[in-house]
Amino acid sequence: MAQPPAGMRADARRNYERLLTEARSAFAEHGTDASLEDVARRAGVGIGTLYRHFPNRDALLSAVFEDAVNDLLARSHELLHAPEPCTALVTWLREMVSHAGEYRGLARSLMSVSCDTTSALARCSGPIREAGGALLARAQEAGTVREDVAIADLLQLTHAIALAAEETPGDPELADRLLRLTLRGLKSG
Repeated sequence: MAQPPAGMRADARRNYERLLTEARSAFAEHGTDASLEDVARRAGVGIGTLYRHFPNRDALLSAVFEDAVNDLLARSHELLHAPEPCTALVTWLREMVSHAGEYRGLARSLMSVSCDTTSALARCSGPIREAGGALLARAQEAGTVREDVAIADLLQLTHAIALAAEETPGDPELADRLLRLTLRGLKSG
């Protein structure tokens, strides 16, 4: 779980943790465009308290998404030792699509910060890009993925696939079909 900054007073720490809990709940219910005023109200604090902890929506999203990022990073480290580098990359990309689809609107937010290093949400994308880049490099070295494939492009594709799946809830297989189709174009030879 996202940790409050070190040295925070006990009451401020409780507010921080309540804000995160309520943000997760509001984002799950209403998507990432949920009212921040509603998040603050549900946490029992004023909007000023929310903004003291999270200066903007991206900062709050980053804290909410931190657990998923940590899971994805841990998973990428496990998959780096998998016997089939291409399968490992595909597995990780599927998990990326799944996590990006966890909250309605998250895939769109992740797409918008993929090249923006100034956003608080971008602090999630840097480590993800590195982790995915290592898996991609391993698959390219094994000769199973084309050399001209870049991790930034793959991440944009996974976010786009998650967004397409979000916009088509009546087709639960869409994300997997689109990912399989995309991956066919990545293979070398």
